[in-house]
Amino acid sequence: MATNGSSTSPSRQHVYEVTELNKNIKQLLEDKFPFFWISGEISNFKKPSSGHCYFTLKDFHSQISAVIFRAQASALKFKPEDGMSVVGLGRISVYEPRGAYQVIFEYLEPKGVGALQIAFEKLKQQLFDQGLFDQRHKLPLPLIPKKISIVTSPTGAAIRDFIKVAQRRFPNLPLEVVPVSVQGSRAPGEIIRAVRWLNEIGTTDVIVLARGGGSIEDLCAFNDEMVARTIFASGIPIISAIGHETDFTIADFVADLRAPTPSAAAEIAVPSKNELKNQLENINQKLYKTIINILKLLYNNINGINSRIVHPRQRLQDMRMRLDDYSIRLLSSINNALTRLNERLAFQHNMLIRVSPAKTVASMQEQVNTLQDASIWQISHLIRDGRTAISKNLSMLDALNPMAILQRGYSITRALPDRSIVRRASQVTIDQRLEILLGKGRLTVTVNGKNNEVN
Repeated sequence: MATNGSSTSPSRQHVYEVTELNKNIKQLLEDKFPFFWISGEISNFKKPSSGHCYFTLKDFHSQISAVIFRAQASALKFKPEDGMSVVGLGRISVYEPRGAYQVIFEYLEPKGVGALQIAFEKLKQQLFDQGLFDQRHKLPLPLIPKKISIVTSPTGAAIRDFIKVAQRRFPNLPLEVVPVSVQGSRAPGEIIRAVRWLNEIGTTDVIVLARGGGSIEDLCAFNDEMVARTIFASGIPIISAIGHETDFTIADFVADLRAPTPSAAAEIAVPSKNELKNQLENINQKLYKTIINILKLLYNNINGINSRIVHPRQRLQDMRMRLDDYSIRLLSSINNALTRLNERLAFQHNMLIRVSPAKTVASMQEQVNTLQDASIWQISHLIRDGRTAISKNLSMLDALNPMAILQRGYSITRALPDRSIVRRASQVTIDQRLEILLGKGRLTVTVNGKNNEVN
């Protein structure tokens, strides 16, 4: 069947090679835009060791890659930064191996701070004036959190870095990933819902907001006013770990703590298990030494008290020994007195024998009888006094014996259950149980009435 000669046939149509097409596009663009003035806002600015400056030039609707080479960059009278609006003279260039086009600037000058940066500074000042950055509103982090929730993208490098550090420091600490968008128009709403949801269920101790670095437009979600107010209203401590160390967002200022990176957030939020074990071991050792020292001190005090307290049984034994000593000394005194009297009688008897006058025999005999009676009376008196002293000492011993007092009809009343001695009616209460010790046996009674006054 014959064809109508359509131009769509590959055999009749010119087929471009990729390199050929890129060359043609390069020639067309460079011929069409040899030099032109262009303005926009700098973002994602980078300056590697080569000295060339690479960045994105954007406005509210689109963006284009740009570069200014080292020679031209060294002649600039200002330092390009993210968020800065600039005006420059440039030309279009196409990088054929990738088919990418970009603006190569020959001259660049600042136009002013970009819209995003202006909005950032305005919101930052507003929230500062309202006290959202005040340190007194910051919540302290728990020493050992039971669970940590990370609000971030589940596929980003931030969550991998955080988990890696957290598992190294505390392997079995529960971690919860709450997936949200961290860039784009949906990100603020998802972050707000995640933080509010975590506060509602209340099962986590620390919330970590994390994402990697980026330009000011990439971090817009964390410069949102409602996100900032949600962070401020959170009853759970929040750590902001957004971007790199040099990146700052509104969330960093409102959060309870800012970490320069997600890895640093893990170092801050997750305690080192080994360090905690070492601290506990040191505390246990100090506690053990303290308890041992206290026990030794108490033991020494008890021994000192025991050495000063004399048991009643020992006191009775001491008094018995003293009584025996008095008895021995008394008998010794009596024997000595009798010995002296016998010696005196013997001496007088000898004198009588030597003198032996007949006329004085009768009178001397009477003297002898009188002295003998006096001696007997004196001896009897000494014996009686000794018995009286012994009786008094025995009475003192009986008086010191608590059981002897009970035998005479007295009793000892003790309060139950501590068995403390009751000396006054005011020490007991109605219906309190008492124990009464008698001479023989004991009674357990209940107080039905009492009179604090002595009748």
